[in-house]
Amino acid sequence: MKLILKPEAEAVIRDHAKMDYPHECVGALIGVDDDAQRVIEQALPLQNERVDERERRYLVSAEQALKAERAADTSGKMLLGFYHSHPDHPAVPSEYDRQHAAFSWYTYIIISVSEGEPQALKAWNLREDRSAFDPQEVE
Repeated sequence: MKLILKPEAEAVIRDHAKMDYPHECVGALIGVDDDAQRVIEQALPLQNERVDERERRYLVSAEQALKAERAADTSGKMLLGFYHSHPDHPAVPSEYDRQHAAFSWYTYIIISVSEGEPQALKAWNLREDRSAFDPQEVE
């Protein structure tokens, strides 16, 4: 499936990652999806509710996830996944990311941030058996 990330959504992700550095940022991906393509039209910043290890971990409460669902519904769109940053680490999912991923049909975007500057942005899909992530090309 083709993944299209609208420039406005990418700009929000990059700004959020820079603003929250050296901590991980997290947010929701909202857009439209059909059999041929998935279009991420909006990135909705959420609060990293983790109280410890925020440089390497994030936490999204059920309340925040519901807020993202409602925002998508209100706009006639869908919650398509989540993004988060990896401060001073590559944009590659960690074992922790795999263990805490919610659904295999979500898109997971990770952006690396090096010394406060956003760098590579990559998209990932969790395999249905939850054994690993596979890269997804972003247009």
